[in-house]
Amino acid sequence: MPARRRRRRPARRVGPVTTSRDRGLAEALADARDLPDGEARFAELERIAGQADATGEPATGLAARFALIEAYLHHGERWRLLEPVRRCLAAVDRAPGLLDGRPGDAEALRRHHRQAVEAFLGTPRVGLDQARSLLDDLADRLGPDAAPVAELRCRLADHLGDEPTARREYDRWRRDPEQSYDHSGSARLTPRQDPEQPAVPDPAGGCPGCAPARRGELLAGWGERAAALDALRPVLDGEVRCTDQPERALAVALLPWLRGGEPERAARAHLRAYRRHRRERTAFPQLAAHLRFCALGGHLDRGLDILAEQLPRLDHPYDDLSAMEFAAAGALLCALAAEAGRGGRRVHRPGHGRRPAAEVDVATLGADLFALATELAGSFDARNGTGHQSGRIASWLAERPVADLVPLPADDDSDEWPADDPAGRAEPAEEELAPLSLALVTAALDRRGDGYVVEPDGTVVGRWGEAVIRYRRLGRRGEILHARVVATRRLPAARRAEAYAFCNAWNHDRLLPKAYVHEVAEGELLLAGDVSTDLEHGVAPVQLDVLIDATVATGVGYAAAVAALP
Repeated sequence: MPARRRRRRPARRVGPVTTSRDRGLAEALADARDLPDGEARFAELERIAGQADATGEPATGLAARFALIEAYLHHGERWRLLEPVRRCLAAVDRAPGLLDGRPGDAEALRRHHRQAVEAFLGTPRVGLDQARSLLDDLADRLGPDAAPVAELRCRLADHLGDEPTARREYDRWRRDPEQSYDHSGSARLTPRQDPEQPAVPDPAGGCPGCAPARRGELLAGWGERAAALDALRPVLDGEVRCTDQPERALAVALLPWLRGGEPERAARAHLRAYRRHRRERTAFPQLAAHLRFCALGGHLDRGLDILAEQLPRLDHPYDDLSAMEFAAAGALLCALAAEAGRGGRRVHRPGHGRRPAAEVDVATLGADLFALATELAGSFDARNGTGHQSGRIASWLAERPVADLVPLPADDDSDEWPADDPAGRAEPAEEELAPLSLALVTAALDRRGDGYVVEPDGTVVGRWGEAVIRYRRLGRRGEILHARVVATRRLPAARRAEAYAFCNAWNHDRLLPKAYVHEVAEGELLLAGDVSTDLEHGVAPVQLDVLIDATVATGVGYAAAVAALP
């Protein structure tokens, strides 16, 4: 499928240097989108949205909050979604015409509504009443019996420890067909009414390809091992594809296979899935399953290696829930390792905040992780008014190995993988679509013979002549390939107008990359550009080769043009 091209915003008008407060809100919003990720961008987008509310510019306010929501998602601040999503919904309810002719924004609002409810499950920093109110609002828009509503009510009840309610809602979710929606851009999140229109899964229902994994996680948590594997079957049989699969489903299947007397299959699945999960920022929630597999399957040394490798990510986790589960799984692993005589092994823990870097023994690290897991569980329970999360973590820590040790197959020995085992699927053929992954990006660079480094968050960085190019995966499922080009030459701030004029001319005359200017330090301007390609439906290696070639060629051309400036 051809890659979709991101629309460029119009070139910046060159004029006197002013602050964003002195310019129109639309131009200030364009500038805010170019700010680096972080609090400065959040604060400016919040300011623009508030000013738009005060001056009666609802379209700009809506656009600013959409940008704010995306910034929170990309920066790992999901717990902050509820308020901007609530305000977006209220704005569209007051003026339904805001989304007329904008089906993409209507789809985004459906998706963000769901994400805001899901954010509650990942952090104790969102009130229970807030989450229930937003879920009730979704039920009003979709209907109380809609599958997305049943799923979210099931997961909320499960999070609170109300298993009977969770099971009832699960049955309703499983019974209902996947909901579809129309493309009208209506503010109401209504099911599709036109029977002649092709069915499109409603974004409020989440990723259809990940639904089996979400069901499998619930069933495995309830001790329904066989049912969990049955729920995962569409992914494991290759019937359902998405950018997170099959690796996410394989991680969910690890303990059911291990407990069901299939340790060899669990071992193959662990190796296959961890190759991907070890570096992907969005895969942090799956790491606890890998650690528990190593602990309960007797692979203590491998588990300690993984724990040492992944410890830095615990300081910047995906969310609080995944941090709690990672810490609990790590504490279990350390406890079992200490019982097996490995308590004196030392692990490097990097510094973070006021904590200095140190070499800590396994027993001490396990105690630290135990304290973190129980503290986070207590925070969830204090918010929820239950003791469920603390009890769940206590049950994890009380587990003991459930199978005899089975040697792991060689990580790079494809001959050891059964042909019908999804855990052993080969790399995609040249023209076969596959989910975008770090491995595909690095393989494309390897085919070019280019040098690069992979940063801890999975960003791939290389230098070509005067250009430094950073490739990273964005989007909820890592389906967007984002390339950022930075010219090594910098200009003094006194040449700001000239730099803007250069970028305007580049954006007018060239297709890629989108060029812009950053003031990175007092008296210094950085000229950069970026290219984003939405690969939601997958990408073939041959197509990715073309995309990589294009970004390198245009990035080098851009940096060379900057270097050639007088």
